[in-house]
Amino acid sequence: MNKYWSQYKPFLLFLGKFALTYLVLTFAYQYYLNQFDVKNHEPDGFTKIVTSQVEQTLLFFNCDARTEIHPMEPSYKFFYNGKFISRIVEGCNALSVIILFIAFVIAFSGKLKHTILYIIGGSLIIHILNITRISLLMVAFYNFPEANTILHDILFPLVIYGTVFILWVIWVNKFSFYAKKTT
Repeated sequence: MNKYWSQYKPFLLFLGKFALTYLVLTFAYQYYLNQFDVKNHEPDGFTKIVTSQVEQTLLFFNCDARTEIHPMEPSYKFFYNGKFISRIVEGCNALSVIILFIAFVIAFSGKLKHTILYIIGGSLIIHILNITRISLLMVAFYNFPEANTILHDILFPLVIYGTVFILWVIWVNKFSFYAKKTT
């Protein structure tokens, strides 16, 4: 048994740290979401921030963008050039992607300062990419409605998850305790 433990210890430690971090952050996020009244169609605060930032981004580029709270569900209605384009729901805020990112970085931990800074920087990159993603989706949904499914379900998830993967590769190869040290 000790032979197997020593042989698989790095993997088991990674798996344990990842699972524990992911579960703690997911439960904390769920606790946060439970503070909002879904029965009365109240969206969470972070989705409100994301929606506002998408609207402000498009307004910055002189686009005719407007949002309003959805009267029938906990989401926001997004209007572009006066036309209802899409809903922005809790799943659009990318917090679940950020939780996954953080869990992986902690599982492949490095020095505490580097870990904290990388989590903050990576989370900020993911958030900015997500605001950009939603902004571009709204413009694309207006201009190319026939491509909505491909853009929303394939292309943009590929971009955001691809970026997260690249951030993970950089972390593991440059900053984690598993990174190869060159002398």
